[in-house]
Amino acid sequence: MTQSPMPSPEPAQTEARINRIAQDALELGRDVAEVAGALDALERHIDAQMSLLRKAQSSAETVQDANARVLDGAERVGRSAEVTLDLVEGTVAQLRETGSHAQTIAAWVRAAITRMEELNATLTRVQTENAEIKSIAKQVNILAINAKIEAARAGDSGRGFAVVAEAINELSRKTAGAAEGIGDAVGGLSDSVGALRDEAGAISADVEAVLSGAAGTDSALGRMLDGLKLTREAVGDIAARASEVNAANASFGPAFRHMSEGMASTSAEVHQATEKTQALILAGETIVQEAVELGGATADDGFIRAAQGAAAEIAGLFDTAIRSGQITAATLFDSRYTPIAGTDPAQILAPFTAFTDAVLPDVQERMLKLSPDVVFCAAVDRNGYLPTHNRKFSQPQSADPVWNAANCRNRRLFNDRVGLRAGQSTAPFLLQIYRRDMGGGNFVLMKDLSAPIFVAGRHWGGLRLAYRM
Repeated sequence: MTQSPMPSPEPAQTEARINRIAQDALELGRDVAEVAGALDALERHIDAQMSLLRKAQSSAETVQDANARVLDGAERVGRSAEVTLDLVEGTVAQLRETGSHAQTIAAWVRAAITRMEELNATLTRVQTENAEIKSIAKQVNILAINAKIEAARAGDSGRGFAVVAEAINELSRKTAGAAEGIGDAVGGLSDSVGALRDEAGAISADVEAVLSGAAGTDSALGRMLDGLKLTREAVGDIAARASEVNAANASFGPAFRHMSEGMASTSAEVHQATEKTQALILAGETIVQEAVELGGATADDGFIRAAQGAAAEIAGLFDTAIRSGQITAATLFDSRYTPIAGTDPAQILAPFTAFTDAVLPDVQERMLKLSPDVVFCAAVDRNGYLPTHNRKFSQPQSADPVWNAANCRNRRLFNDRVGLRAGQSTAPFLLQIYRRDMGGGNFVLMKDLSAPIFVAGRHWGGLRLAYRM
């Protein structure tokens, strides 16, 4: 049994299906654009986090290196403190031993001084007694002389007495001579003992000074010893803390590497997802374009016709200007851009910027009145360069880059995916859905409808008409 062929759909049904396909494609494009925007933002956040993570990892490595140097320095200071402590302890011991000897010497010197003073007193008494002896010897000598004189007068009767008187006289002379010698010896001895006593006194004073200085030095060394002990304890505490920090830092490395690897993997996956969404966006835009070309009706039909008409009008203005000599074709197609110094975001000039400033505003400003949803209308060349924008987006730049990004959008190069496709597409129209960066982190989901601009048979760029969804 043969199967009868399926009946052909009615033209009305076909048109409805095409319209539905076009509308579904637009809705799909909107949803995918939102997903793509979210993925793009996520990718930027991940990149920022990876950058911060790399900085944190670098900082951790710096901390670890610095901590290793601290630990090494603490160990070296600890060893030096130990050596210095041993030296100071040895010096203190020697000083105390020397002090003990000095105290013994001082005691001996003080005792010697006492004995010398006693000896000096004895010598003084000896000198006194010796002087008495000398005085008595002189008196005896005088008496002996007188006795001899009387014995001589007595003649033979006094002869025996004369012998005795002579002997007494001789004894007195010898006694006087001995006393004189004793006096000289005692005097010299007394001088020597006095000099020794003075020297001993000086030595005693020096010993006392040594003992006093030693006491001060001992006290200072004691304080130094206590300080070194505290330093050794502090260095030991530093070394212990540095070891703990070193151990903690050692654990950071694997953790940072694990986090970095995880973020890199996530970033790669997000990047792949972003690329896939871009492919979906292109596919959706192609479906919409083909559906419209097949006769499908969408809410964008009026915008499409208006953009194509305005692009053709601009092409006519460019052709007329070339024919009248207002500008040459070479200048109009010249893409040698000159940066404008001190602009942020960067603005540039092209050889044809002054010309477009003169001829484009009438057309572009009129297009803003198509609908309240229209945000901007501006022509771009094949590189995405936008020389002349709507007046509301052509404000003089200020010192605030964020404000500039939203309000000074003329003379800018928009070579992102949407801007390049708008400038390079030669299709009758190109409808793109994207998130427009308004500056300051603000994004608006928009449709970007562009139509090509041909001048003297050459593709110059396209007219972009952007409106809210």
